[in-house]
Amino acid sequence: MKLPRVSGKQTVNALIRAGCEIHRIRGSHYILKHRETGLRVTIPYHRKELALKTLNTILKQAKLDTDTFINLL
Repeated sequence: MKLPRVSGKQTVNALIRAGCEIHRIRGSHYILKHRETGLRVTIPYHRKELALKTLNTILKQAKLDTDTFINLL
């Protein structure tokens, strides 16, 4: 399935639903950490829409597939 065009805010909210919590904020980037696995994901929060390559990298860091991410939105 195709990746949707989403903002940094929507991505942060989806990953929080997936079990992550905000670890810290540094400038305009949110660093999220998964409660159980300890995986860290960095999300830029300064643009309206994330570039598709950036979103793909975020999903790889979080070890989520596209279908799961779309369901979390």
